[in-house]
Amino acid sequence: MIDDFAGKVAVLTGGASGFGLACARRGAELGMKLVLVDVQADALQRAQEELKGQGCQVWTRVTDVSNADDMQALAEFVAHNVGTPHMVFNNAGVAAGGLVWENTVADWEWVLGVNLWGVIHGVRLFTPMMLAQAQKDPNYRGHIVNTASMAGLLTPPNMGIYNTSKHAVVSLTETLYQDLRLVTDQISASVLCPYFVPTGISQSERNRPAGLASVPPTVSQRIGQAMSEKAVGSGKVSAAEVAQKVFDAVATDQFYVFSHPKALGNVQQRMEAILSITQPPDPFAARPEIGEELRNALRGS
Repeated sequence: MIDDFAGKVAVLTGGASGFGLACARRGAELGMKLVLVDVQADALQRAQEELKGQGCQVWTRVTDVSNADDMQALAEFVAHNVGTPHMVFNNAGVAAGGLVWENTVADWEWVLGVNLWGVIHGVRLFTPMMLAQAQKDPNYRGHIVNTASMAGLLTPPNMGIYNTSKHAVVSLTETLYQDLRLVTDQISASVLCPYFVPTGISQSERNRPAGLASVPPTVSQRIGQAMSEKAVGSGKVSAAEVAQKVFDAVATDQFYVFSHPKALGNVQQRMEAILSITQPPDPFAARPEIGEELRNALRGS
């Protein structure tokens, strides 16, 4: 729980766009010192110029969050040049779809590298730093926010690689929360599970490393991309609204953060199926025409 953000340090991965930039803007409004982390150097520069124009202290680091050496260098930079962070937002993410058996090894390495290993690195490097500060300063308060997704609580078809990465982030963050409670009352954690919010995640391919280049997309992957672009682009909740929810959660020590709480009915149906030992629920029950369209497209009918 952090009740006064002014002067506190926040590290935000994926900080040059989407939720990362929206949270950076909110942090700047609250008087925080910001470390923005992203793979997009040009976007980082634009974000830094914008936030500095508001009088905010901003540091930027071009970093591949999936790379252990890059993240180690980031942690050392923060420790030596900025100070122990009070808030760490492990937010960098990419998206990929398609039938789960059609994803290549490169697809898996890319998506899990950013979505899961990026969070793992952030947790393993910054948590010890924050715990050490808490031991030295009884007034220190810290909070770690990891970005998952509603796809981390559900299993929508034709996007299994993304679902897998986000389910892992939910599990990791729930465990982090419980582990922290064993050793300290000064640091806590939250998991952000957004639904469809207009951000740049549907255009993730622009940031795929050359070394993990994909083969030409399959039919299912092309369909998944088109559906993702349509769903994300039509979202009515803004990234700025989600950022406010994130800061409210940090201030009140709220663990689960949802952009669309009404979507939790789908989570309840999944949990009821598990508890009753029945088949997974129909993901298209509310919109059967979408399921029919997807089946027809994949079956060539």
